[in-house]
Amino acid sequence: MSNLRFVNARVVRPEGTEPGELHVRDDVITNAHANDAETIDCGGKTLAPGIIDFGVFAIDRAAFRAGGIVRVGLMPDQSPVLDDPGIVQRASLVGKPKLWIHPIAAATKGLAGTDLAEMAIMMGAGAKAVSTGRRWIADSGVMRKVLAYARDLDLVVITHAEDGGLTDGKVATEGETATRLGLPAAPAIAEALAIARDVALAEDTGARLHVRQVTTAAGFDLIRAAKRRGVRVTCGITPAHLLLSDNAMSDFRTFAHLSPPLRDESDRQAALAAVKDGTVDVLCSGHDPRGPEEKRLPFADAAEGASGAETLLALGLSLEMPIERLFALLAANPAELLGLDSGTLAPGMPADLLLLDEHAPWQIKGEAMTARAGNTPFDGLPAQGKVLRLWKGGAEI
Repeated sequence: MSNLRFVNARVVRPEGTEPGELHVRDDVITNAHANDAETIDCGGKTLAPGIIDFGVFAIDRAAFRAGGIVRVGLMPDQSPVLDDPGIVQRASLVGKPKLWIHPIAAATKGLAGTDLAEMAIMMGAGAKAVSTGRRWIADSGVMRKVLAYARDLDLVVITHAEDGGLTDGKVATEGETATRLGLPAAPAIAEALAIARDVALAEDTGARLHVRQVTTAAGFDLIRAAKRRGVRVTCGITPAHLLLSDNAMSDFRTFAHLSPPLRDESDRQAALAAVKDGTVDVLCSGHDPRGPEEKRLPFADAAEGASGAETLLALGLSLEMPIERLFALLAANPAELLGLDSGTLAPGMPADLLLLDEHAPWQIKGEAMTARAGNTPFDGLPAQGKVLRLWKGGAEI
């Protein structure tokens, strides 16, 4: 048990950020400190909720620690796939107590998009959501069944928004960059087609739908319209799609080979506007470390994905939004989607905390990362914002 008193802190709360103190008693945030509490002087730095990274593809404890991440939603695209209650239960126990892993179960067996997985049993084993994984379910009948089953369990369905009929075998977005590089490319409309179908089915079934990454202007327009109609839909994005356009692929740099692929500058600007107007609900890393054997290949043959956990917070700070809004995207909203009593510094919440120097300068260097692989498209970029200390349930990690 930890009794702590944080003083001289800039405390981030949902309603705003202000100088003050924060008290922890028996590993839980409280309004009053214990007489035997250990006092921690924060030196005027920012005390915020520990990050909940919603939708990572690999467990990478060192990277999560460096990035201020205390909980992760683990995507089902594992080996073996998270489509069995025993596998789900093991995944949920692996990181404790320092890291809490919240498995996101496969919506269909083997993520094949045909037969429904046993969602209820996997929910009992610890699954906090279900997902289509890296791919879109093409069969609308199957997807409707997935949504109806998840609705009955009140589980959110996390979908990948790209129509596979247009994107299979493609590695870029149609446009000047893909044409100049001679890369197989798909039209950006593949995203909007997938979102339109899934939103229509979510509206029909009353299910909760989360589009893991929306990256195009047309996609954001569909999400906005659906929210106005009362559809239970949310969406996320990674810093890469907010800060980079497909111009980042110009030198065939495979670290910029992502899924979804980087988009046109006009779509990037639409993504920034969607964060600003509240359309985007979650900022996630999409952490997917890939070693040189997977990245040192011709662009079309290289694996998709980037190592994003260590840079998530610093890149989020560069977006110049109120810090309480940033931590809603990084912690409070992911907690709500996963059904967790966490994500804010409210009394009664577990003491998942990070101490942050928002202005500490550093440079992103892939070879210096603590992650399993340093495949970041931001290699060499100057950044600001460093995690100084981190606590999970009141215990420093």
